[in-house]
Formats: sequence, structure tokens, C-alpha cells
Amino acid sequence: MLDEMIVRNVTQPTITPYLPDPAKANGAAVIVAPGGGFMQLSMRYEGAKVAEFLASQGVAAFVLKYRLEPTPPEEAAYVRLMGDRMAAAARSDVDRGPPPSFKPAIDDGIAAMRFVRERAAQFKVDPKRVGMIGFSAGAMTALGVTLANQPESRPDFVGLIYGPMNAVEVPAEAPPMFAAIAADDPLFGKAGFAIVESWRSARKPVELHVYQTGGHGFGIHNTHTSTVLWPGQLVEWMRTNRLLGGEAPKAWDQ
Repeated sequence: MLDEMIVRNVTQPTITPYLPDPAKANGAAVIVAPGGGFMQLSMRYEGAKVAEFLASQGVAAFVLKYRLEPTPPEEAAYVRLMGDRMAAAARSDVDRGPPPSFKPAIDDGIAAMRFVRERAAQFKVDPKRVGMIGFSAGAMTALGVTLANQPESRPDFVGLIYGPMNAVEVPAEAPPMFAAIAADDPLFGKAGFAIVESWRSARKPVELHVYQTGGHGFGIHNTHTSTVLWPGQLVEWMRTNRLLGGEAPKAWDQ
């Protein structure tokens, strides 16, 4: 059983920095938005552990604890409510329009982007290489921040980890997108990959990884499936897009 740390009934957003060793720092920064159906946040395997990994790769990471919908204080009532929400998501097996979102969470994501950019010198990061990745509801939040398309808070790159695959209207200024999902995801794995086609139609860089198994919520722990590859693949994608500084990967030397 995972030693996950769950928080709920968040009314005051916070941001927690995980800064790399200065000798390894490459100037890139990532805001990490955990998931939890906008009713809870998985703060360890979709937050702290992700940030620790990114920092080990020289990337400054910032875990965002964003505001959530209120839930009952009684555990049993909360579990029933959360179960109903997940069941409703699982029943939605076709593209039903834009992905769901929660405005306070998006507002907190926008504020987080501004916070990091405004303090770029303090954190020793490049204000033009600040991105955002999210998990499930956190992916919806990262997407919402991107689609808000505000110059001062638009991510320079965005990562959607097991978020909805619904089609969206892509802004002309949209950044490169990295998406990862398991084919057997019971919530978002049944409706195709329309959001990727949206990015492609807009002629924006996009990379999609679909893992055979892994379900929903695989985070950054060992699932004994190929989903364990996504963190390294995200870093290599960042390198390909010259987000880590230096050159893109060299061609394979046969």
C-alpha cells in the first residue's frame, strides 16, 4: 500500500519549491499540480516525489496546492461523494466537449505561474522556460492555465498526465504539449486522443505516450508497468525542445 498523503478542503493555496543542486541547475522550472477530482490532492506521488525527481534532473520544481471543492468532514460521507464522482467520470466514454475544470484551481495555477516568473532571479530560473504539468484534475488545471492564454502566466510548455483527451480550441500562442495516459485508464482512456489532434491541427508541437496498462493515477511510483517510463520520457522531451538548455539529443549513431 502506498504511503500517499491526501489533503482536502484546501481554501488557501500554497506553492512549495524544490530547487536543484546549483551545480546541476539548468534554468528550467516546472509547476506541478497534483490530482484528485478537485476534491482532494495526492501530494506525494503526484506532487513531492515528482518535484524531487525533476530537481534531480536540474529542473526547479514547485508543487502547487490549489483550492478544492468543499467536502464533508466525515470520512464515510466523503468517500461516498468521491466514489460517485469517479463513477460518473468512468461512465463518460465519449468526447463530451471541453474537459471539466474548476475556476479557483485555474486561478491558483495562473497565480503560481506569475509567482515563479516574477521571482525568476531569486529561484535562478529562466522566465522563458517555466512550464506546468498536472495529473488528472491537475492536468485539467494545467490545461486551463494554458487555454486562458494570458501572456504573463501562459506556460512555456505543458504536461498532461492521465488527463481528459477531449478536443479543445488551441490558442495561436499555445506551447508544446506532452501527454501520457494508460490505454486501460477507466476514466479517460476510452475516448480517443482528440486533444492531441487539436494540437496537431493548430501546428503546435505535441508528444503522446500511451501505455498498454497502468490504469488511472499511476503517478511516479513503480506500477510494474511501462508507465514507470514517463518521468524520463518527459525529461527527454524537454531536452528535445531545448527546454533544458544546451543542444537537442544527438541522432543515434549506428
